Amino acid sequence: MDITERQEDNAMQSTPDQGYDIAIIGGGSAGLSAALILARARRSVVVIDGGAPRNAPAAAAHGLLGQEGVNPLELLQRGREESTSYGARILQSAVARASGAAEDGFVLELDDDSTILASQLLIATGVRDELPSVSGLAERWGRDVVHCPYCHGWEIRDQRIGLLATGPMSAMQALLFHQWSENMTFFPNGLEFPADQLEKLRALGIAIVPEEVGAVDVIDDQLAAAVMGDGKRIELDALAVPALTRARLVGLEGLGLDVEENAAGVALVADPAGHTSVPGVWAAGNVVNAGMQVSESAANGARVAMTINTELVFARADRATADIGRPVGA
Repeated sequence: MDITERQEDNAMQSTPDQGYDIAIIGGGSAGLSAALILARARRSVVVIDGGAPRNAPAAAAHGLLGQEGVNPLELLQRGREESTSYGARILQSAVARASGAAEDGFVLELDDDSTILASQLLIATGVRDELPSVSGLAERWGRDVVHCPYCHGWEIRDQRIGLLATGPMSAMQALLFHQWSENMTFFPNGLEFPADQLEKLRALGIAIVPEEVGAVDVIDDQLAAAVMGDGKRIELDALAVPALTRARLVGLEGLGLDVEENAAGVALVADPAGHTSVPGVWAAGNVVNAGMQVSESAANGARVAMTINTELVFARADRATADIGRPVGA
């Protein structure tokens, strides 16, 4: 039996109620990338995956070097297979309650009534998109209702694109989408925007419709129009909705983590190395920056994982040094 086979066998024999060096909460690109790095560093790792990736509705992930157009769910399956091949364990569950501290370790109570003990936690839970209350909008999310020009712009190039405002950055986001199509319509949707921003839109030929959007019309499983509250129709092929986002922290409230509001929504606070406000708890990916694409989230997860391992290595050396200098019997 080679080393990979032994690691796979060990992973299969692990029981949920056991201790790990690192528990990773979230099985998206950031969490799985971190699991791969840490497992290869010979750390005992468990990934707790709630099974609801943000990009699940999308047919393909774009801008990912070497994997252009890959189905997001297929990409995650590959990531699970790669990380488990080095001994990481994947649990399809969700955290119901979290507690503990770095000194004594962390306790995660899962929704299947099992318990995970871990010396360190890495939060890679991503975000929840908060869509406007427009009838029919959520059902088209990730298809012809999109949020990112770099993720979806090529696929809707030269089509009739609308942008539904959701916050103060929306007018500028309409300028971005205009790069992919000159047939653009901007819906302020009851929000106020500076005159100079609206002037830029008009100068580029972007139509501005002041009425609020009440619904989207779908014909033959294809977006056909935005419907105003007064019944007026604006024919469209795609609708951009830069949704506000909220860090997914359900079940983690007991950790007392700091969060912050920004122009994109609510994010978990972490420094560039991944340290959160709670020692021993780390964060990576969209949960700290909703603007990260798949490639960025994976890279961020890998970098934070390297930092976790490095700090654990140094801490072990410090303890060993202190033990050498400690009197016998102390």
